[in-house]
This record gives sequence, C-alpha cells and structure tokens, in this order.
Amino acid sequence: MTHPAEVFQPLQDDDPRTVAGYRLAARLGAGGMGRVYLSHTPGGRPVALKVVRSELADDPAFRRRFGREIRAARTVKGAYTAELIDADPDGTPPWLATVYVPGPSLTEAVARRGPLPVPAVLWLTAGVAEALQVIHGAGIVHRDLKPSNVLLAADGPRVIDFGIALAADATAHTATGAVIGTPQFMAPEQATGDEVTAATDVFALGQTAAFAVLGEPLYGEGSSAGVLYRIVHSRPDLSRLPEQLRPLIARCLAAEPEERVTPAEVVEWCRRELGRDADAGAGPAVWREVAGPEVAVPPPVPEPSPDPTAVRTRPLLAPRGPAAPGPAGPQGPSVPRGPEERRTRRRRFALGAVAALAAGGLLLAAAWTLMDATDRNGDRDRDTAATASGTPGPAERSAASGEAASKGEAGASEGPGSAAPGTGADGAAGASATPRAHAYPPLMLNGENSASTRSGNQREDREGDIRFDCSQGSCALESDTSVFTLVPGDPGATYETCRLLTSEDDGHRLPLAAVAAGSEICVKNRQGDIALLVVQVKSTALPDIGFLTADMTVWRAESG
Repeated sequence: MTHPAEVFQPLQDDDPRTVAGYRLAARLGAGGMGRVYLSHTPGGRPVALKVVRSELADDPAFRRRFGREIRAARTVKGAYTAELIDADPDGTPPWLATVYVPGPSLTEAVARRGPLPVPAVLWLTAGVAEALQVIHGAGIVHRDLKPSNVLLAADGPRVIDFGIALAADATAHTATGAVIGTPQFMAPEQATGDEVTAATDVFALGQTAAFAVLGEPLYGEGSSAGVLYRIVHSRPDLSRLPEQLRPLIARCLAAEPEERVTPAEVVEWCRRELGRDADAGAGPAVWREVAGPEVAVPPPVPEPSPDPTAVRTRPLLAPRGPAAPGPAGPQGPSVPRGPEERRTRRRRFALGAVAALAAGGLLLAAAWTLMDATDRNGDRDRDTAATASGTPGPAERSAASGEAASKGEAGASEGPGSAAPGTGADGAAGASATPRAHAYPPLMLNGENSASTRSGNQREDREGDIRFDCSQGSCALESDTSVFTLVPGDPGATYETCRLLTSEDDGHRLPLAAVAAGSEICVKNRQGDIALLVVQVKSTALPDIGFLTADMTVWRAESG
C-alpha cells in the first residue's frame, strides 16, 4: 500500500502557496520541466498543477513552443489520458493543470510489487496504445513516453505529459551533451536526431510494456551514453520476456520506424490475446491488484481567515466594485482566473486609478509647480557658478540633451532593415549598405554531410564550407575556408554584429563544448558572405552519432 506521505509531500519554503488563483495543497513531485503540485478547482475537483522551471520560463523559444503544445493538448480528450483543463504559457511562471489521477505511476507500482502479470501488461499496453491513438490524432507526438508518465488509476492507465518534451527542445535546458527524452525509453531515430514521428512513441510503448513485465529497462541501466549506444547499434534480448508478449514487443521495437506496428494494431492484438476477458470487464479487478487501494486526497486549502486585530485599510488606487470570482489569494481579494477575467480586472484597476488621480489633480499640480520653480532657481545659481569654471551647468546639459534627442529621433529608423532618407533600398548608403537576408530551412549536420553558406543548401557530402566533426577528441564546427565566431551575450545578433565579429577572426574550427540550444554562431566565407547559425539541438554525448541542428540566415556580399 502506498502511504499518503509518499504521495503528498508538504510544501517547502521555496514553494509558492498559490499559482494563478490555484491554492496549492501539497507537492506531488518534480522533473526536468518543473514541479508538480496538488490543487483544486473552485468546485473542489483535484488537479495536478505543473509549474515550469525558471530557467525554461526565461527562454522565449520555450514559451512559444510551450504555448503551441498547450493549444494542441487542449484537443486531446481520451479515456486513457489525463485531460488538460487549464494553462497559461505566458504566466510568471508558465503553468498547466491537468485532471489529478489518483494512482501510482507504473514506475512506483513496479518498485512496490515487482513485475506485473501478463494479463495486467496486456491491459496496460492496450490502454496506453489507445491513448496514443488520441494523442496522435491531435497531431502530437509524445516524445517522452515512459513508465513514470503512465499513471495507474483504478479503472486503467492514464498517459500524462504528452507533447510537452517538444517545448524544451530549443532551450538552454538542453545542456552540453544532453539528449531530449529519457535514454532508456528512446527510439533509435530519436537518439540520432532523425525525424521523430508517431512510430517513435510505439517504440517507447514496447519498452514500457517490457519494463512492466521485467521490472527493469529492456536495454539495461548505466550511463546515458551506453544505453543510447545499445539502442542504436544492438537488438534487444527478448528471450527474458514471457512468450505470449514477445511477438508484439518485437513489432514495437523494429529498428525501422515504418516496420513498427501501429497503436490501433496494438489494441487489436491485446484484445485478441485477452480473449473473453477483453469484453467481460476483468480490467478493474486487475487494476485493483496492481494499483492498490486509492489514497485519500487532501482537501482543498481553505481561504485564510481575516485577522480581527489587523487594521483594515484600502489602497489608494484600489478599484471599487465586486471582486472577480475565483479562488482567493493568500493576502486579500480573489485572484482573477483566465485571460479574459485578468483583462477585465486590469481595466477596472485602470479606471479606478484614473479616478483617484483626477481627484488629487489640483494638489499634485500645485506641488509640481512649486518644485519646478525651486529647481529652476537652483539651476540658474549653479549655471552662474559653472560658467566661470568652463563646466556646462544643468541648463546647458539639458539643452544639449534636447538637441541630441532631436537628432536621435530623426535617425531612429536607420539600421538594418530600415531605409533612412538618402539611402538605397538596403537601408544604408554606399558600401555600408546591409545586404538582403536569406533565411534557409533548418540544417542537420553530422559526421557525413556538410552545408554551404554560398548556396544555403545542406549537402550529402563533406564538400561544403561548414562541417560537423568529432575526430579530434571533441566535437566542433570546422571549415577550410570560412571563419567562425561564437556570439557572446544575449541572443539577437544582426548582420553588423557578425560582420564586426568575423572581421578580426581567423578561426576555422569552433569547439562546441560551450555551445547550447539558442547559441548563435557567426560565419564568414571567402566570398565575403556573412551567415548566422542559431543552434536548435546539439547532441555530442555519443560522438559517433553526434549531430547539430541549426537555423541559418545568410547575407550575401553580392545582392541576389
């Protein structure tokens, strides 16, 4: 039996007490994306609320992808999925809430009771496969299906965290040498950086089913690099599996994605193996044995009682009128729920602020006039003293600043992409004109191909001027003719940035140890073309199958 203390951990000092109006009752766990808490809807329904880690939330690329995945996940409505019921990818921090599933994960169940019996594995595999049908039908690839993302409710499994792993692909969270996903449950094409499809999830389904019946990962434990190597280069040992499950798991684990069974075929195969039990309602009895008795969920956190001894005050600019509905915050009125309600509250606040400022307008104007007159008298006295020493006083500095500001406004539109008066279409005059930018599809560089900055194409040979190489003990970008410079500081490099950085650089090899997702690399070829690479994914944990993906923009020395 799972003890409540193992499921619901008390909140720590660094945990928030509320998130977007949800009052947190306990901590459920933590992972690579963030922490998960127990909370409740206003009606008292328990939810699992995931709060994204700050280092991910600070990355604009993560927020864009997270928002896109949330929009897709809202369409997933399946009997074997944990439904997404609320989210805010633009929140501080971003968060999402799903239906709380009262049951252990497959990882926890196996750790507590050992490997599952074959009938339970068949029910499990069929349920997860049905969940994948719904997820794939919404245009989502899970990408991180594993035992800890399969929860065992009393009436069957529930798949969670579908699609969220994609949001982390292009963030700094992908540390040096890291690979997206959980190594023990990845497919070969995912480990090598090839295209990830619905068949990738089927491979993970086969590994998850094997874990359920063996009690350990099919490809063994150990370092991530070692496990990934075995997944890519060796066939799994299926002799340890029960004979009844071998054909299905073998089809799931086919090396080529197109040779794998589909989720619909998995469901049909499991039902056939279960026979009459598939239609006789035997599932709940199996799950009661596997999942164990349900653990009582802590009740919603009550609103804090007002302190009768506290002095009740109203903030100067507080909006009047009834508070918006929703769970109350820890220190006052209820917190707005949902984007529309939050916008309404902001409008009410703005109207209240305008009214308060209007009421005190005369008093503020009088005070400002008095202060301004005092400052002008003081400036005249200081200017008189400064003239004798040749140092400009405040009034002179103010005039100079105004003149500079006027000049700045006149030239504010100058720069890359904008045409100032008297310049050509490229936005600059003469030889300093910014060439037109050419954006190209993402590159995937490995030890067998290359890219050409001149044509913008990825080549299937090593004749391009940008090559990925891991032959000298560390992985790097190299070239015989082009030079590389890693852009320091915040992202957002422009043509001028790269032109200046590469003008004094003659390095033809750029080690990738300090490069992560989101890093920017400037390249200059011998024709004078300037290119900017924005790294999306770097995988160098296994040099033999290492790769780098990046977006490329090229400014040509000659227009065209």
